[in-house]
Amino acid sequence: MKTLVPKALLLLLLANLALTRHPKGSHSLSFLHALITGPHLLVPQIIFDVYLDDLHGEKFNSRAETPRLEHCALWVDQQEPEYWGKRTQDILSLMDIYTDALKKMLYFYNENESGYHTVKILMACEVLPGGYYRDGKFQVFFEPSDVIFMAVNKSLWLTIGKGATYLCNEWDKVDFAKYVKKLLECNCVQFLLPMLQHGKEILLRTDIPKIHVTHEVRGDGRITLRCWAMKFYHTEINITWQRDGSNQTVDMDVIETRPAGDGSFQKWAAMVVPSGEVQRYTCHVYHNGLPEAIIVRWEPPHPSVPIMPIVPGLVLGAVLMGAMVTFLIWKRRLKGKERAGSEFKSPLEYQAQLRLCSAT
Repeated sequence: MKTLVPKALLLLLLANLALTRHPKGSHSLSFLHALITGPHLLVPQIIFDVYLDDLHGEKFNSRAETPRLEHCALWVDQQEPEYWGKRTQDILSLMDIYTDALKKMLYFYNENESGYHTVKILMACEVLPGGYYRDGKFQVFFEPSDVIFMAVNKSLWLTIGKGATYLCNEWDKVDFAKYVKKLLECNCVQFLLPMLQHGKEILLRTDIPKIHVTHEVRGDGRITLRCWAMKFYHTEINITWQRDGSNQTVDMDVIETRPAGDGSFQKWAAMVVPSGEVQRYTCHVYHNGLPEAIIVRWEPPHPSVPIMPIVPGLVLGAVLMGAMVTFLIWKRRLKGKERAGSEFKSPLEYQAQLRLCSAT
């Protein structure tokens, strides 16, 4: 079954899907695929990445020196040795399906297969505590504009572009929706559960966010306050701004939680405020690892002592100290000479001393 929906509506559906909060204790496994063609490539390039709860677990690149599925985290390397070879073959077989889909799209649009083309695929499954399947995702993006989104539970195709609609018609002839549904509900879960077992120590950890606020003057004289949360795990976090204790969610600019590249995550929320009211705004950060919210505000940097007046003073002090030391050394040497001179008697004094000795 397929439905052609307006582009704005489908994008809204995709946004809502991305913003859906998962139940506590649930986990997800996401497969990000890319198929790239071009005149410089004899065969299409395949890029494949696997994420467990937003943690990069596996990767594959067909143009690597040794094209083979590899682990990106030590806890993933606990799989059986034959796992990597078999999974590599699975990836290549799956990419044959997408290569065929691209050829059908190009045929529909009467485009040359040897040109630059990119297909991006997202497949994902989510399990509840206990390992029970909850939901799945399947999305295909044909650059520049065709999109296919599958409502997995209903096996319903939502499409953008005439080429995407044509491709879904072709897929319905071979019952491809049924194949994808089984792939997500069975195979994806079978991959996810062992990963959860191997990575439980990593997944159960809690890293408290590091918070700081930045201050930027805009061209109109107003101030952009940006509250950063860095180095945290798990991904569930909430950042809000308050003005005199009142929430300012309407005027707040927030980015989605993003991987930091080291296994932790980052996020920020920004407010544009009048220049004279900066101290009236506070940032509130809520995270599972915190017993209560962290509340911070922008603090102006502490005034530093000007260095230029200090340098001449130090130089002058050094010169005076050197002169004083030199004077004291000169005085000591002068006294030493006087003392040494008193120890040596004149010839007349020696003669008088000799007479005195001989007389005694």
